[in-house]
Amino acid sequence: MKLLFELSVPTVAIHGSDQRFPVNRVYCVGRNYAAHAKEMGADPDREAPFFFSKPANAVMFNGRDIPYPSRTADLHHEVELVVALNKGGSRLSLDEARSAVFGYATGIDFTRRDLQAEAKDKGRPWDTAKGFDYSAPVSAITPISKTGTITAGSISLSVNGKPKQQGDISDLIWNVEEVIAELSTYYELQAGDLIFTGTPAGVGAVVVGDTIEAQIDGLQPLQLTLSAPV
Repeated sequence: MKLLFELSVPTVAIHGSDQRFPVNRVYCVGRNYAAHAKEMGADPDREAPFFFSKPANAVMFNGRDIPYPSRTADLHHEVELVVALNKGGSRLSLDEARSAVFGYATGIDFTRRDLQAEAKDKGRPWDTAKGFDYSAPVSAITPISKTGTITAGSISLSVNGKPKQQGDISDLIWNVEEVIAELSTYYELQAGDLIFTGTPAGVGAVVVGDTIEAQIDGLQPLQLTLSAPV
């Protein structure tokens, strides 16, 4: 059978390897740090996690200029620990969830905040606010064999050298294994899936020309510059 046209699979670099990680799907967890839940006007109690997704081709390489997206005047940064899976399954136990982790990366969930606010106000889906082009830049993935299971460590983001977000992975309301296990009750997870696990407080707007650097202890940093819209 001949394909009408070829499609390339998005991939992410693997730190210390010449292999690359093929991206299958991208899942994100909303309001998974209490301080961020508060700043977004939500209850920071340990409610069940909720999820949204981005297309795989929203994943962008580290160090690239990213064009400011269309249809927004309020683009926000959200630094996140990203988990890469090398196996999946449904209704995973916590032990099974832990064993599904291939590695970790530093990521940014870019959000068209004005479109998200409008969607919330009108009871509409968040797709255009979250799942747009270039909205999921990710650093090289560091295999879990080099890091061990990550349960704590500084997570931060700066814009033009000025600190904007600062937190600790230990502040996650739902930890990595719990997030994976809960997500697997909604979807049959698969190798190649990426999971953005939530952002600490301090999210804010960025504009064309801003240089953004995101860092998580023990992982590869992520740096990018916002360029003019295409």
